Amino acid sequence: MDSPQLTPVRKGIVGVQFLFVAFGATVLVPLLIGLDPAVALFTAGVGTLLFHLVTKGKVPIFLGSSFAFIAPILEATKLYGLAGALGGMVGVAAVYFIMSALVKLQGRKLIDRLFPPVVIGPVIMLIGLSLSGSAVKSASQNWVIAGISLLTAITVLTFARGLLKLVPVIAGIIVGYVVTLIFCPELIDLSKIQEANWFQLPRFVTPDISWAPIIYMIPVAIAPVIEHIGDVYAVSAVADKDFVKDPGLHRTMLGDGLACLFSGLLGGPPETTYSEVTGAMSITKVTSPIVIRIAAVTALVFSVIGKLSALLQTIPNAVLGGIMLLLFGTIANVGIGNLIQHKVDLTITRNIIIVAVTLTLGIGGAVLSWGTFTLSGIGLAAVVGVLLNLVLPKAKEKA
Repeated sequence: MDSPQLTPVRKGIVGVQFLFVAFGATVLVPLLIGLDPAVALFTAGVGTLLFHLVTKGKVPIFLGSSFAFIAPILEATKLYGLAGALGGMVGVAAVYFIMSALVKLQGRKLIDRLFPPVVIGPVIMLIGLSLSGSAVKSASQNWVIAGISLLTAITVLTFARGLLKLVPVIAGIIVGYVVTLIFCPELIDLSKIQEANWFQLPRFVTPDISWAPIIYMIPVAIAPVIEHIGDVYAVSAVADKDFVKDPGLHRTMLGDGLACLFSGLLGGPPETTYSEVTGAMSITKVTSPIVIRIAAVTALVFSVIGKLSALLQTIPNAVLGGIMLLLFGTIANVGIGNLIQHKVDLTITRNIIIVAVTLTLGIGGAVLSWGTFTLSGIGLAAVVGVLLNLVLPKAKEKA
């Protein structure tokens, strides 16, 4: 619940603080896929405001850059170019719109049938595991700096208290950056900061909207859709309100889809609900949607500060690599936790098959091609997992 002592000024301060909780992950995604971080801040701010408009201003959720699409965007960029990959976000938005309509018409039973924990758990694991190679590659550019960044993030995550515990990514990047400036200054080009204007519009990328990348991205949206559902339930618990009923899960999905569509049309990364901010709300006991909207407006302000965008782009790959070693493994851990939390019995043959085939296809980099259509990685694994869950008999025999 909101604190009765929370004055408008304090709401503003907490709102800015909430942005910093989400700041690290929001700007890290565009840095990894080759976008201007200012674009991600801008689309996160507008996307969050769109979400609040659709959900009648009732749901205290912040939308930021989604890690689930890093690997698919990188792969799609090789096939269709960055503009084509970003154009594929139209497909992601379409998945949200369709799921919103299905939830409105059929209720949550349909989602539980298509995406049970035995499917979602390994898919979430793949989001992290499929990125492990890029993490190691970036960190290997300077293992000492990567190690310092990683150790800082681990220390903050393990020993810090309060809100500081929620910003291990920012702490690791700051310490790694300072260490690089002192001992390896040649890895940082400060001229970019000097040349940047204080006020500068984000460098938007004009998306190339075509069917091939749209179809390529559609299966990848499965995991974020399920993550969205989980986050809405979590926020409901923190705020002690049932947002699944009011304003309804169909509205939250529609809002997330509109945010993804808006971001894609501006050449930004896809948006997702941020559990980091939910954690911050849990600690501060501040669950006012107004505070989240203040965070969104702050993101918009930050997006037009040119020198800030230039500074973010000078972060060495080794620093980012060190953070990714922790971050991507943490995502995989969420998938494992999903299986444990829902008590998925991995001694049952059908469950073993679904998890095994999903993980093997995803980690192995399987590719299904038909003409110009290509389905691979997480997307292919997710589709196969859903199909196996639908067709395999549900007899509870032991392996």
